[in-house]
Amino acid sequence: MTTTDGVVKAKQPLSARIAARAGGGVMRVLLVLVGLFWLMPTFGLLISSLRDSTDISASGWWKVFTAPAQLTTENYSRLLDNEAITDSLLSTVLITVPATVLVVVIGSLAGYAFAWMDFPGRDWWFMVVVGLLVVPVQVALIPVSKLFGRIGIFETTIGVIIFHVAFGLPFAIFLLRNFFAEIPRELLEAARLDGAGEIRLFTRVVMPLGGPAIASLGIFQFLWVWNDMLVALIFADSESAPITVALQRQVRQFGNNIDVLAPGAFVSMIIPLAVFFAFQRQFVTGVMAGAVK
Repeated sequence: MTTTDGVVKAKQPLSARIAARAGGGVMRVLLVLVGLFWLMPTFGLLISSLRDSTDISASGWWKVFTAPAQLTTENYSRLLDNEAITDSLLSTVLITVPATVLVVVIGSLAGYAFAWMDFPGRDWWFMVVVGLLVVPVQVALIPVSKLFGRIGIFETTIGVIIFHVAFGLPFAIFLLRNFFAEIPRELLEAARLDGAGEIRLFTRVVMPLGGPAIASLGIFQFLWVWNDMLVALIFADSESAPITVALQRQVRQFGNNIDVLAPGAFVSMIIPLAVFFAFQRQFVTGVMAGAVK
């Protein structure tokens, strides 16, 4: 292909021309449609949580557009009066917050140690951590249950927290070690020349620079623990069961208590979504950090 000024241009392949044309308004419209389709179940759950059980049984949630008088907050009033649900929400917070904080703190310390501290067998220990990433949760359920039973923490909140922390640490150490290793060595050496010890170096230099990765880890851990049901079903009793287990136990024959399940499920879902959107900027920065370094 020759242009008017005599310069020869290579002809673009068909796939490249299609990609260039699709990258404009058509692609944006398509992405918006996909996003709306992905949000439709969430919107339907919200509408269902604001309808009476009789209306839910009689018609689909989209009926509300022609009969908006069906919307009511009575379901949420009943939900707040349901002691099993309110206690489970408190239990979920008591499990999720410590499990997230402990994983972030311990993972940050261990990640810094593996990245910038020399100790015997450092690389071998890190290989062990990487190997633990492939261990499925299901493999450890029975032996850990026996261990917790012997030491007296089976069916307790502490036992659930310890299990989540143990299985969250390998990923936390792996993620933060790789992020901390990208910090320029000159920056750390300059801080050491100014008299900074390891603790001060970690808190004043490494932690601020690692904020995006730490925020990403905190979101991952929070969502995993908050939405977990398998571990809670086994290691938590009725008094320490989180919201996922409480909703499962609320299911009656034919789901005739949808007036409790719908608002409970929406509350259980909206809280982690709020946490994600609150730290969305840090999450995106942390996820993309490895691609731009």
